[in-house]
Amino acid sequence: MVLAGLAVYWMLSHSLLPWQARRLLAIFVATIFGLILQPMPGGAIVLFGVMAMPLSGALPVAQSLVGYADPVVWLVLAAFFISRGMIKTGLGRRIAYLFIRKIGHTSLGLGYALISTDMILAMVIPSNGARAGGILFPIGKSLSEAYQSWPQTSARRLGAFLMTLMYQCDVIICAMFLTGQASNVLIAKMARQETNVDLSYSQWALGAIVPGLVGLWLVPILIYRVFPPDIRHTPEAHQLANDELAKMGPMSGPEKVMLLVFALVAALWMTSSWHMIDASLVALLGVGLLLLSGVLDWNDALAERAAWDVFIWYGGLLQMAKSLSGAGVTQWFAQSASSLTVGWSWGAALALLLLIYFYVHYGFASITAHATAMYIPFLVVILAAGAPPYLAVLLLAYFSNLNACLTHFGTTPAPIYFGAGYVNQRTWWQLGFLVSILNIMIWAGVGLVWWRFLGWW
Repeated sequence: MVLAGLAVYWMLSHSLLPWQARRLLAIFVATIFGLILQPMPGGAIVLFGVMAMPLSGALPVAQSLVGYADPVVWLVLAAFFISRGMIKTGLGRRIAYLFIRKIGHTSLGLGYALISTDMILAMVIPSNGARAGGILFPIGKSLSEAYQSWPQTSARRLGAFLMTLMYQCDVIICAMFLTGQASNVLIAKMARQETNVDLSYSQWALGAIVPGLVGLWLVPILIYRVFPPDIRHTPEAHQLANDELAKMGPMSGPEKVMLLVFALVAALWMTSSWHMIDASLVALLGVGLLLLSGVLDWNDALAERAAWDVFIWYGGLLQMAKSLSGAGVTQWFAQSASSLTVGWSWGAALALLLLIYFYVHYGFASITAHATAMYIPFLVVILAAGAPPYLAVLLLAYFSNLNACLTHFGTTPAPIYFGAGYVNQRTWWQLGFLVSILNIMIWAGVGLVWWRFLGWW
């Protein structure tokens, strides 16, 4: 990754970019290569990038660390702590079993019950690993085993279907909310930086709600048709849910507090245009209430390793992206790349570039690495082709999540679900490609109509 950065620096002459811009770009490229190749955890790689900026003379130390003071970094950190409370109190499991008891009488109904839980939790929890991996995966696996569906030997009885459906729908849910997964806030920040389009919590959700719900309705049906489970009716799931809820007993005090805080934070985020309270302050308020009530203690916050890892790489990447724009690198790239679509209609340029952006995710093991490396470059080229800014921002933002459907390493929960052993790699990729076609049709079809209705383009 160091060689990649040095190559960028020496290949670009001073006549193209001044030395500061070249050094910043070289550090950024080296960091992105590190996130793709993953020789060490992402937080450590970004930390090296942050250190390289002042050591190379590209930025002073104080400016290199400014990203860690950005409110959105603290929003994500606080939201991870809230997710800790959801898991600790068991409220997430309770919600899942309530849905299963209500609509889990068929295998398809079980799928809808689990993804309904995921969607509710995604309104506040930005860790798709915590939601899909920590809360829902154990439930889905238990349901599969309850029907004697085991990896390899009897995977098609139920487990293969549930694992595929849960993951593919989690990808859609990631796209539906600003808190759908950790890097969405970074995407929104980059969009505002380049276009002044403000993807607030409510704007993001409003734009995604119609295509998202259509996707959550149709994708399970597609999987049910092309990859059906042997077991179609699951009446025992109702009893399993009843048994688990009986073990949990009535809602405990901490669960009730967690539910109230969850509802308060979600409501304040959705109504931010009315009260003008910053989203980061709302998240910190939620954490404060959980600490004061005893639902969380400070050791819980310190033990949330994923939150602190995200905090490190998030703040560093934010400052890198901002510094690149300030040094003129983004503008230079837009001018250089605009020649690729000269003479094209903006619709044709938008369609081609979106498809490239979507399917290049075959080479990425992280939504964050993909979006950080390619969101701004693709955005500026699409804008240079004449596409409406809102349309370009929305489609790239949502596609940054939906493209994780393609592989068994597309985003954090993918290795968890694939690693359960119910689906082989070839089948996983084939189903991922089929789902990708449907997702693109929904979001670039239904989505365009919905955003036109809203007057956004």
